[in-house]
Amino acid sequence: MSGETGLQLRTLIKRSGELELSLVDVPTPEPGPDEVVVRIEAAPINPSDLGLLVGAADLATVKASGTKDRPVITAKVPEAGMRAMAARVDESMPIGNEGAGIVVRTGSSDAAKALMGRTVAAIGGAMYSQYRCLKVSECLPLPDGTTPEEGASCFVNPLTSLGMTETMKREGHTALVHTAAASNLGQMLNKICLKDGIPLVNIVRSQAQAELLRGIGAKYVVDSTSPNFMEELTAALVETGATIAFDAIGGGKLAGQILNAMEAAVNKSGKYPYSRYGSAVHKQVYIYGGLDLRPTEITRGFGMTWSVGGWLLFPFLMKIGRADGERLRQRVVDELKTTFASHYTKVVSLTEALDPTNLAAYAKRATGEKFLIAPNKDK
Repeated sequence: MSGETGLQLRTLIKRSGELELSLVDVPTPEPGPDEVVVRIEAAPINPSDLGLLVGAADLATVKASGTKDRPVITAKVPEAGMRAMAARVDESMPIGNEGAGIVVRTGSSDAAKALMGRTVAAIGGAMYSQYRCLKVSECLPLPDGTTPEEGASCFVNPLTSLGMTETMKREGHTALVHTAAASNLGQMLNKICLKDGIPLVNIVRSQAQAELLRGIGAKYVVDSTSPNFMEELTAALVETGATIAFDAIGGGKLAGQILNAMEAAVNKSGKYPYSRYGSAVHKQVYIYGGLDLRPTEITRGFGMTWSVGGWLLFPFLMKIGRADGERLRQRVVDELKTTFASHYTKVVSLTEALDPTNLAAYAKRATGEKFLIAPNKDK
């Protein structure tokens, strides 16, 4: 194995204002004592991966070139986008936060040797590669009978959804709100909340998405395109008492609307005396995504006891410490084929991932359209 090469998907934003996606041959390194070489069989395309993959490129300008085995995709990056991408200009970067595969070579430690031939999930980055040399600590051994496809999405969506309920409990809230709630992650969050008895208010953007969630048991689903959205949201908040929200949208008015509806729900409860400073109940919105890239608009009608902040999985895991992180990971393994099962619209090879039609489909981030890359599909 040492000395062999494998394909890796790379993204590059050139100083000339052009995005370039290509495949490169990278050597497969000899593993150190506490490392293993994993043949990557499955790696999902998550929204966080897309942010790095295409950056601020205008995908309406996509052009394909190269050969069948070595396709190249280019697209223009607008001037405003280039300013946002300044820190990565002219740096060829690998992509893929998480994935799963088979351990084909190990280092000399007992912990490494114990993984030989095992199917493992990993979150070591650069997972859109045929081979990855990873630390043993970056690998999560999967139960016997688990396929790489079943284990490919072990980390980002499952741990993010568990992180939301964990944050809710740690900060003294008893129910939560989630936006873009019909996503793969949103469906997982619904399953967790149903299993754990946590009231969850789902905000979606269409009746079809609302029906999808009701079909898996969601009780509180509100459509933001409804003319009665604020009344319906407030009613759901009165019933659940939710005072913390996780917002995948980011831009526009939604975060502010949630805070206003929370305040209205608190006041309707009749539990708190009037104050010109607003209710004393803390209302929290965490923005964890950017589906809407416009500025976040906050129209303040909710007093002074509120916060809007950012939330990301990896800082959260660092904050709670190794023991609690392991507890969450173990729950994912235990419920991998139930609560945390992922479903994919299409499985593509590395070369197929650079097909303009496929790129246009997965870059839309459409609900229910999740792609999986199988780096060794064509090998």
